[in-house]
Parts: sequence; C-alpha cells; structure tokens
Amino acid sequence: MGVLVQGHCDPRFEKVQATLQASLDSGADLGASVAVTYKDELVVDLYGGHLDEDKTQPWQADTIVNVYSTTKTMAFLCMLILADRRALDFDENVATYWPEFAANGKETVKVWHLMNHAAGLSGMDTPVSSEDMYDWEKITTLLAAQAPWWEPGSATGYHALTQGYLLGEVLRRITGQTMGTFFKQEVADKLGVDFHIGVPDEALPRIGHLLPPPVSTLGANSPNNSIAARTFANPAGDARDSWTLGWKQAEIPAANGHGNARSVAKIHAVLANLGESQGVRLLSEETARSVVQPRISGNDLALGMPLSYSLGFGMPPGSKRKLCYWGGWGGSTAIIDQEQNFSISYVMNKMHPGLMGDERGIAISQAVFTSLVS
Repeated sequence: MGVLVQGHCDPRFEKVQATLQASLDSGADLGASVAVTYKDELVVDLYGGHLDEDKTQPWQADTIVNVYSTTKTMAFLCMLILADRRALDFDENVATYWPEFAANGKETVKVWHLMNHAAGLSGMDTPVSSEDMYDWEKITTLLAAQAPWWEPGSATGYHALTQGYLLGEVLRRITGQTMGTFFKQEVADKLGVDFHIGVPDEALPRIGHLLPPPVSTLGANSPNNSIAARTFANPAGDARDSWTLGWKQAEIPAANGHGNARSVAKIHAVLANLGESQGVRLLSEETARSVVQPRISGNDLALGMPLSYSLGFGMPPGSKRKLCYWGGWGGSTAIIDQEQNFSISYVMNKMHPGLMGDERGIAISQAVFTSLVS
C-alpha cells in the first residue's frame, strides 16, 4: 500500500476515493488531486501521492500544478463574462475590437471562431521559440498579421497554444487588462480559488513540477505539411518548459494555468449551477447555458478526430445531455453537467502523452457518474 489518499469525500462518492487510491497504488499516478462539486457543494476534495519520482515530497493540500489546456476553460469563462456584460459579441468580427487583426484576409473572422478553434490560426508561420511565448506583444502581432490556414468558420483545427493569445488580446482591447489580471479580479478573487494565469511570487513554492511523457506524440504521425503537423511544430510543446520561471510567470491563457482539482471544480461550479456558485453570480443563466449548446462539429483538422464544440468547450457528439468537457495535455480533466449540477476535476503531475485526457480521468469520471445513479 502506498501513501493514503487524503482530504474530504462524501460517503456517497467513496468509489471516487477508491479509484484515485487504486491509480496511485498501481503507479498510473505519481501525485494527483480530484474534486467534485454537486449541487454547489464540494462533495469530493481529495489528493495524494508525491511530487517527485523518488517519493520524498508528498503532494500537499495546497499543491498546484500546470494544467495545460484546462486553462482554456478559464479563458472561456472570462470571455463569457464580457459577453454577459454586453461588452463582447461572439458573432461580431474580431477586427471590431482588434483592428490590426483584419490583415491578410481576416476581416470577417468572428469572435466565436476564436472560441471554437475555427479561425485558421492553429499554428504560426513565423518560427517562435519557447522564450518568444512569454512575449505577448510579439505573438499577438504575428498572429494579427498572419493569413489563416483554412477558411475561417468552415472547420475546426485545435488552436493548442495560439487560442489563449487570440482571446486574450480581444479581452485586452476591450478591458485594457491582461487576461491573467481580469481572471484574478473577476473570477479567482470573487470565488476565493487558488488558480493562476501567471503565477504570483508567493505561490511559486507550492508548484509541483510535471513529469513529462517519455516521448511527445503531438502531430507525430501526420504528414509534414498537414495542419496537424504545422500546428504542433510551431509553437512546439515541450513539457520541460513548464519547469522554468519564465513559463510560470508568463500569461499563456491556453496552456500555463496553475491550480489543483479543487480550484478547477469550484470555478466550473459556476457553469454547473447556471451562472452562480456560493452566492456569487458571474453569469446570467442564458449565458451559462451557452456552454452546452452546439456551435460547430466535424473532423478537427489538428487533432484528426470528430469533435463537437459549444462555445469553447467540447460536447459529446450526438448527445442531448447538457454536459460539456475539456482537458489538458498530460491528462488533466474537467467535466460540467448542468442537468445534475455537478463539476468534476482531475489534476495530476505524471503526464500521459495525449492531449485530451486519458484512462485515469475517465475512470474518475465514471466513478462519479456511478455514484450519482447508485
């Protein structure tokens, strides 16, 4: 028996605790946290395992890690808040808010195209380094000047790293704030959650470094000039970048959010409960419901698989259930169900090669679903 899972678990969800314990015991997980909100109550708040392969540093209650693309869900929430305040229209042209973006045939690219990976800017033509990713002005200037790789709005192609800059610049043009600052003031501080897009100095010691997968498979099996290969080649993803101070302190709203399962689940409780959580209303019911209303479906040009998107979030293809999801490179997982008013989050440090969650997060989610119907 390895280190025991710690934290709080409502007896109704004991299967969730058993699933996390089994994953840690088998070595599938090194360290991880799991949280579930149900009808706006934090019914599962668990953590366990270690931060290092030598198993000398235990995962603590306040450990935070880089959750990669689960960060995108925080960017989506920021944009939904702006839309709810009538400061942003998802059906408006991006250039209305960001005039320079109209260059190279992008005059009629809509804001929802950015939200839904349909803008044709899933990668970059100009080669950029890891350090370039910390330079907001450089990346947004390059994206504004670039021509789309396909007709915007006609198909999706996962904007793995570029999406955060695109959404963040629209937000900055409207509010004058960076997305990290806006998120802190309008979401994290209001909900009292420990999630950061750009980690402050005082939180740096609590970061647990990710254990990268043996080999990155992003775009590896795609033809050299395909959308998939070009997307993941530039900007290139290297999980070791997440260990650096530059990465931790930068604002990369598609990929460098730091938090744990508790913070992710509590933030998503706002959407699970139709715009309000713990007495704090961030969205109207109408805007909150938009995350479970399909916008675009089809074979994603970057991921090479069929996907259905609402505003930003993924939806189970063909499902009529009011449920949406997203995940991050390495395995972090988030699910929001508006029918039963629950949110699920799984956050770990041992990375799986895939982009969209893995069997560990699936097992946790299945344990939650089983608990709710038993």
